[in-house]
Amino acid sequence: MKEGSLSLLLSKEQYKKFLWPVLVGVILWSCTPLRPEALTASAWQMFAVFVATIVGCITQPLPIGAVSIIGFVAATLTKVIDIDTAVAGFGNSSIWLIAMAFFISRGFIKTGLGKRIALNFVSLFGKRTLRLAYSIIGVDLVLAPATPSNTARAGGVVYPIIKSLADAFHSSPNDESRKDIGAFLMFAEFHGDTITSAMFLTAMAGNPLAQAFASDANINISWITWFLAALLPGIVSLIVIPFLIYKIYPPKIKETPNAKQWADKRLKDMGKFSLPEKMMSIIFILALISWMTSSLTGIDATLTAFIALALLLLTGVLNWQDVLQETGAWNTLTWFSVLVMMATQLNELGFIPWFSNLIVSNLGNMNWFLVLCLLCVIYFYSHYLFASATAHVSAMYAALLGVALAADVPGQLAALMLGFFGSLVSSTTHYSSGPAPIYFGSKFVTQSEWWKMNFILGLVYIIIWLGVGTAWTKVIGIW
Repeated sequence: MKEGSLSLLLSKEQYKKFLWPVLVGVILWSCTPLRPEALTASAWQMFAVFVATIVGCITQPLPIGAVSIIGFVAATLTKVIDIDTAVAGFGNSSIWLIAMAFFISRGFIKTGLGKRIALNFVSLFGKRTLRLAYSIIGVDLVLAPATPSNTARAGGVVYPIIKSLADAFHSSPNDESRKDIGAFLMFAEFHGDTITSAMFLTAMAGNPLAQAFASDANINISWITWFLAALLPGIVSLIVIPFLIYKIYPPKIKETPNAKQWADKRLKDMGKFSLPEKMMSIIFILALISWMTSSLTGIDATLTAFIALALLLLTGVLNWQDVLQETGAWNTLTWFSVLVMMATQLNELGFIPWFSNLIVSNLGNMNWFLVLCLLCVIYFYSHYLFASATAHVSAMYAALLGVALAADVPGQLAALMLGFFGSLVSSTTHYSSGPAPIYFGSKFVTQSEWWKMNFILGLVYIIIWLGVGTAWTKVIGIW
């Protein structure tokens, strides 16, 4: 083989990363004869393929979409499932909702509407550093309902604003000036993005996935139900978390009198509110109203997203090339579909019901609220093993929900709390989710600072969402 052709092959490091998923898969598969009596061979073998795929998503020898395709092939070639069952996952409406919302978020970036919103927030509220952080998080909050890619929201819209602000105040990641303002704003917005991701069904790709798993358990969660349940703990978190960061990780620059002038100049450079921005605003508001009133109108959330995309195409805000080039949507559509298919099959083949009953039997007669707390804590801290919040939802949500239901936790409460924590888990590591490597990669915050502060803040999240959140859902009649 010619030396030049070696570039076409995977690197040795990539091949090494295949070792763990293959090893785990082979070991689990070979244990089929030793499986529990209550499980069929197909259920156990599906479990082996699923776990191997999840391990591959963690080690990432290839992008997660490629790993999922390999898992798909393994499941069908080994006859664990037939091809018709395997491809059925690509028809899941919740997954298409995610893909459609990716395209909608592209409109925010392409038209400049997202940037304009961000600059206006800075201009209005950015005279003090803490207020500036709140204003930037406010941008994230406004965009969140229509942006299921928190990576696109954080990295494509908000991050460039923070980086420009840090530069304007001569705060550099390469020296101690990082602590002047850049480090604080980066870390505060990372957590702001984490919170807003939990507040809306359409704010993080894993949320509709959780909704789909809940639906499989005959628990219906609408867009408005999710929003109302998350409203109070979300608002409390948005107020408390940035303030705590301000206290434990204070910026040296406490006042930012020049922020308004900086933002006003860039708004002036952008010019007047353009026609594409106006059309994007109208379509976004219409989609938001439709999602909020779906229980009254009967219009499915996925259909709303399709209508919004159709309107963006009809008005010329987006063209078909924009849709084709939105690789995040197609990538998500691929690997979500595969993982949802696998998780669904684990349930239908009896593995998840068996696993749920096994855990319940070991919990004894524990109070259902304690069970819910225990499950959420396990869910939260197990994320140290994952590099994707959505992969984590795919791997554990359905099983934990099954345990909660078997322990008599109110169904909708359990589904919602686990759904919220599926987003909040992103507040752990520097590799926890898409936004994490973006903000950590800016090099304003060191790894030790990141882990230390996130451990403290993680405890605060658990208290707020299990304490305030559970009480609030009782008040509004969720359970």
